[in-house]
Amino acid sequence: MVNLGKMMKQAKELQEKMAALQETLADMEISGSAGGGLVEITLNGKGEVRKVRIEPSVVKAEDTEILEDLVFAAFADAKGKAEQASREKMSELTGGLPLPPGMQLPF
Repeated sequence: MVNLGKMMKQAKELQEKMAALQETLADMEISGSAGGGLVEITLNGKGEVRKVRIEPSVVKAEDTEILEDLVFAAFADAKGKAEQASREKMSELTGGLPLPPGMQLPF
């Protein structure tokens, strides 16, 4: 029979680790770029935008559509990297837990 006290202790420990992981993700900085580095966006591990850097040479009135595309591509690049970093950190935390396929923490 499963020891309920032990199970509750493990759940509390996991909850504490999850809170620490959330703080770690909020403090991470992941950058994505587009146009060979002409546009760069930095996100935290939660996918929130921290910085946007645009090379001054691409700021021309006639190039706004290109610039918009580069910003979008840089954001997508940074977002993908942030999601991967988050999955890796979460995997470290939940490595021993038998979670069903597709189930992600935090809930």
